[in-house]
This record gives sequence, structure tokens and C-alpha cells, in this order.
Amino acid sequence: MRCRRCSPPPEEVRRAANLLERRYALSVLYVAHEGAVRFNEFLYALGPVPPRTLAARLSELAEAGILGREVIDARPPRVEYRITSRGRELGALLGALERFSRRQFATMEEK
Repeated sequence: MRCRRCSPPPEEVRRAANLLERRYALSVLYVAHEGAVRFNEFLYALGPVPPRTLAARLSELAEAGILGREVIDARPPRVEYRITSRGRELGALLGALERFSRRQFATMEEK
């Protein structure tokens, strides 16, 4: 049964949730906020993430304007991803998630 008093989330919230709910998206953002910029830095920090999945998340976040993608003209060429101002706005969300998870999982380990 559907709640009659509840209104559905706005389309913008659905679109943002759709992006951030994808596997490893929040972890990629967290690591980017911590300073990772190169693909291998993300891969190292995140651990067992399939490289194809990581490439897809970086691409999606760059396309959404949350990460900036810059190709560095070098031999061999390399790509760097940096948090944009739009991505920095999500810092409060990531901070709240970190605080919640530390409290939540610390109390679970004590039991």
C-alpha cells in the first residue's frame, strides 16, 4: 500500500540518487576528496574494484560534472580526475556518511 501523505522525491533527487547509488560511486568520491587523482591511485585506495567498473564510475562522475577530467600531454599520455566545485558540494554528504558509518559499525563490533 502506498503512503497517501508522502510525495515522491523530485526528479533531480532521483537523478542524483541514481548516479550515487551505482556500485563504488560514493567510494570513488570519498577517495577523490582524500586526494586521489590518477586511475592507479583510485585503484590502490579502493582495493578490489574491477578496473572496468572504476573506469565507468570515473567517466560517469566526470560526465555529471562532479569530477573534472584532464588529459596530461606526456609520454605516455595520462589522465587526472579532480573534484570540481559541484563535487565539493557533496563533501558534507560524505562527511555525514563517514561519521554515521564509524558510529554504526563501531557499536556493531562492540556487541
